[in-house]
Amino acid sequence: MKPAKFEYHAPTSVEQALELLGRYGGDAKVLAGGQSLMPLLNFRLSRPAALVDLNRIPSLAYIREEKGRVSFGAMTRQRTVEFSPVVKERVPLLGEATRWVAHLPIRTRGTIGGSIAHADPSAEYPAVLRALEGEVVVRGPGGERVIKAKDLFQTYLTTCLTPEEILVEVRLPAMPAGAGWALEEFSRRHGDFAIIAIACMVVPDGQRCKVARLATAGAGPVPVRLRAAEEILERDGLGAEALAAAARRAAELVNPDSDIHASADYRRHLTSVLTRRALERALGVARG
Repeated sequence: MKPAKFEYHAPTSVEQALELLGRYGGDAKVLAGGQSLMPLLNFRLSRPAALVDLNRIPSLAYIREEKGRVSFGAMTRQRTVEFSPVVKERVPLLGEATRWVAHLPIRTRGTIGGSIAHADPSAEYPAVLRALEGEVVVRGPGGERVIKAKDLFQTYLTTCLTPEEILVEVRLPAMPAGAGWALEEFSRRHGDFAIIAIACMVVPDGQRCKVARLATAGAGPVPVRLRAAEEILERDGLGAEALAAAARRAAELVNPDSDIHASADYRRHLTSVLTRRALERALGVARG
């Protein structure tokens, strides 16, 4: 199918982009990588009056390390993230997650900001944002505001951004020294969206656990932080019994839907299996 008729604009600054969004009064869509938006347009599931293309705004593409965090311009390509030495050293969980994203042509065009703003609950980047307690910077008619990951996602494909705001930056805290990480995912085929994925970070101290972070993709309308499972590890350590208990608790914390890909019960089962697998692999990374 072909998309419904729309106006096309390619601003060269964020200010111009915001002016255009305001002109259409919420009836315009922002085009970043386009890997999710274009199929919606072609199937006429989205019929905006205009597209505001951010690809000609060079100031929105960068990776910077500053003040203990790594900041990404919203238009930074996933392929750039995948091979960034800063990402490899400071937020390697994001680098690992990127390798699960679709296929090479999509990672070449897809952007970190576009993936997070699209808010598909089965996508890898929202899960990493939740696991690492990141935040995003958005800009709109009222100026700039910072939104924590826990407050950003509202339901399927929906964030708290208004139609006249643009996500301009993604911020992730640098992972602690000695951290282990893993992203475990199950999908029907390589490159498909996750039926379930688990993003994991642990910071061991011998058999104790200083920090544990677990977040899901595909286990509900938004990425879920598995805080009660983390507490088991931080209280009981990183032995086999604690890992098993955390994995069981993870399955109890999610409330997935059933669809054509998997039942809710199967998704809960996968949550437990992949949580255990992610924890074991993250420990292996931490311990060399």
